[in-house]
Amino acid sequence: MATASALLEDHALIGNTRSAALVRTDGTVSWLCLPDFDSAAPLAALVGRGTHGFWSVAPAAYTGRAATRRAYVGNSLVLQQEWHTPSGSVRVTDFMPTTQGPDGQPVPRLVRIVEGLRGRVAMASRIRIRPGYGATTPLLRRHFQQGVDRLSAVAGADALWLDGPAHTATRRPTNRSQRADFTASPGSRTAFTLTWNPSHLPAPELANAEMELEETLYFWERFAQRSIATGVHQGAVLRSLAVLKALTFSPTGAVVAAPTTSLPEEIGGGRNWDYRFCWLRDSALTITTLVRAGHTEEARAWREWLLRALAGDPGDLQIMYGIRGERDLDERELSHLPGYENSRPVRIGNGAAAQVQLDVFGEVAIALAAAEDAGLEADEQVDQLLLNLVRTLAGRWREPDAGIWEIRGPKRHFTHSKVMAWAAADRILAMLTRRPDTPQVVLRELAELRDAIHHDVLDNGFDEELGTFTQYYGGQELDASLLLIPAVGFLPADDKRVIATIEAIQRELATDDALVLRYRTFDDPGGDVDGLTGHEGAFLACSFWLVDALALIGRTDEAHQLLERLLAIGNELGLFAEEWDPVARRQLGNYPQGFTHLALADTCRTLTTTAHAAALPGPRTAPAPVPVSA
Repeated sequence: MATASALLEDHALIGNTRSAALVRTDGTVSWLCLPDFDSAAPLAALVGRGTHGFWSVAPAAYTGRAATRRAYVGNSLVLQQEWHTPSGSVRVTDFMPTTQGPDGQPVPRLVRIVEGLRGRVAMASRIRIRPGYGATTPLLRRHFQQGVDRLSAVAGADALWLDGPAHTATRRPTNRSQRADFTASPGSRTAFTLTWNPSHLPAPELANAEMELEETLYFWERFAQRSIATGVHQGAVLRSLAVLKALTFSPTGAVVAAPTTSLPEEIGGGRNWDYRFCWLRDSALTITTLVRAGHTEEARAWREWLLRALAGDPGDLQIMYGIRGERDLDERELSHLPGYENSRPVRIGNGAAAQVQLDVFGEVAIALAAAEDAGLEADEQVDQLLLNLVRTLAGRWREPDAGIWEIRGPKRHFTHSKVMAWAAADRILAMLTRRPDTPQVVLRELAELRDAIHHDVLDNGFDEELGTFTQYYGGQELDASLLLIPAVGFLPADDKRVIATIEAIQRELATDDALVLRYRTFDDPGGDVDGLTGHEGAFLACSFWLVDALALIGRTDEAHQLLERLLAIGNELGLFAEEWDPVARRQLGNYPQGFTHLALADTCRTLTTTAHAAALPGPRTAPAPVPVSA
């Protein structure tokens, strides 16, 4: 039996639209945040060691060994792993219940059910609870309630309750882990639950694990049935849509970029960031993808979150917020954690929240327009937000910014940012034109703004000598975000400048296996536009963008070939991280990554509908000017 490794792709995601956990092939939960995505993880071995918190449920004689097989149940995020041993076979079912608690939100709980299949298998549950990202030793107490053994672990405001067969301390007192031994035989079902509760409140009620399993399976299958996912790679699309749904924070409507922090873009490097927040860009793109797949309720909830988060003043707009709309996301390093495969530092919070990124106006406008196109009713508060966004954009679009990639070097006039500023003016103009009471002077000013930005990009973002658009005004480097120029309708795909740019990116930013880098990095940090040291892998979302761009310019066979290559990078569960290391041939970055999964779903939709249409947000061809009365 093969030994389980700790590669990112060896992890499975389970979640309940409130938080998430990662489960390794050996049955170990190495990452869990409770009660919410941004809570301090009590199981943080993923970015540390076993001493920083883990929970393993597996055959006692095969601890640390990979399961024989694993799969999700149907279209759900309910994970099943099986071990076939000489003495028998056993299945472990892991999930986070979507069942609503007393507060009307998904219960903050992880459930593990052990089912005997054949013979008799000696099983072991080993757990080490370490709140505060592994920094805190909890107070452990034992309880016995309604015939169930309960272990509480209390640290400050948090309490975790472990229910199931009694766990006792391991023989090594310094280890401070707990262990339960039991036997799985045919027909036996043994349930364990780990539930978060405020430490000052009475113990949570005992869970009905079997009922919660049924309810959770129904939740995910109902979501899949409502999804529009026909044509090529339907299974991959449904899995990606489920991941995107899992990244939504149902209590508020926010969407996190990923459920993890500090998984590195380069093993041993320092490009490690906390993604457990709601980026306006990533969340808007996620909502656009979900809307086009038939899910408008998520758009409604996100739109309400957006109104609350922006607080009526887009002039003070941040590029990301907390999942409840928090503005203070101060970044700090956790020095006690060695990081994933010794990739330091481990960060919580995100300093990029204070950056200026003009492209977010475009992604937000595209998402709001897509929601309206899908039938979400117009809203007076949203219309006021649109007007405020336009006023802010009109005063700021000529400024340099940090761009889509959140560079930590000097601000520049990034071409993609200007293109998305144009998209914002274009989509807001289209939406407000539908309103019979919009003053004509407002529409005229919007049209003038849109056209001024368009002319500025053509004058400054295109290099006549190179024959391509460039990463930023006056520069000569390329950037994969330029692949989106035809996708958002800025220029038609048959424009020779667009074709030349696509082909140059494919030629100069592609790795040996035809995947795409965001931009070039150099050994000399002074040569990097992002102001950081080190390198990174191929950015998977950019590689999906190339598939769309190739289809747009008529190279459909090549587009299909690249798509097949990309899908093969995912693990057998259909999960993708942010990047791919073409040398080590492994996934990198926070995992699973919403940006990658939305790009996958969009690209499959593109190649299903037509070989000459882009499924990324926006019209397929340059839109005709909106007529404005004199």
